Amino acid sequence: MVKLIIDTDPGIDDAMAIFYAAAAPDIELLGLTTIFGNVTTKIATRNALRLLEAVDLELPVAEGAAAPLSLPPFAPSAQVHGAEGFGDIPAATPKGQPVAEEAADFLIRMAREYKGELVLCPIGPLTNIALAIQRDPDFARNVKSIVIMGGSLREGGNITPHAEANIYHDPHAADVVFAAGVKLVMVGLDVTHRILCTPDDFASIAGQSPELGGMLQEMSAFYLAFYETVGKLDGCSLHDPAAVIACTHPDLFEVETLPMRVSCSGETSGATLEAEAGTRKPTAVCIGVDAPAVKSLFLKRLALLP
Repeated sequence: MVKLIIDTDPGIDDAMAIFYAAAAPDIELLGLTTIFGNVTTKIATRNALRLLEAVDLELPVAEGAAAPLSLPPFAPSAQVHGAEGFGDIPAATPKGQPVAEEAADFLIRMAREYKGELVLCPIGPLTNIALAIQRDPDFARNVKSIVIMGGSLREGGNITPHAEANIYHDPHAADVVFAAGVKLVMVGLDVTHRILCTPDDFASIAGQSPELGGMLQEMSAFYLAFYETVGKLDGCSLHDPAAVIACTHPDLFEVETLPMRVSCSGETSGATLEAEAGTRKPTAVCIGVDAPAVKSLFLKRLALLP
């Protein structure tokens, strides 16, 4: 069983990923850390607590950085996820509170406590992970692996022609992570663009799981409508769930092992690029996927929810 922490900016596909992790029998979810991106960090924390309460899990939520390492803050992606992060579902105040520790310190402590066992799955900008690496020289050695949703090797970008959104929103942090020497897996647009969920899929999830599946179906209407505005009429990509699935089912992904770096300036800012050989430990970059198998697993596990 994979001991997992998800670093998240919920976010509609973040909600899909967290619900999947909650339902998966091969994942022990140890907590969530929050970051800006789809929403502000404050809203991300509220939404993370709300999602855990929805699946009836009492787990720690640690609030993370409010802004990138070096760049000024970005406006949240309200056009993709709605002003409150869950499409047209209005804001609601959760019963729980975040832990007192900030996210980077929580990650450092958990990596020590579960040395060699902890898998981190960041599905937003990598600021919290970079801060943990900078604060603790043992952090990269203590974690078992980091499986990121972000980047693109050959697919191009989704926020600029060159950059995927999570990397673009803190390229300096991403470069710190790629340089850290940790066992790193990049689940980027090269594979997530191949895994699509349609309105019929969300209707099926809601039919089998009326409460939580119904919540995802309600969120998905906003998300699918955004995809239609950018000319993608065949469904929405399962970006964040794909990264969580890669934590437990690496056999469903084809990888190339390459040293990677991140452009941090100019029109290519946020681009994930192959680094010069020998300058960095290699990253397992996902370049192929058994999309039907990943999608089937996602739908099957979500049907286990109430």
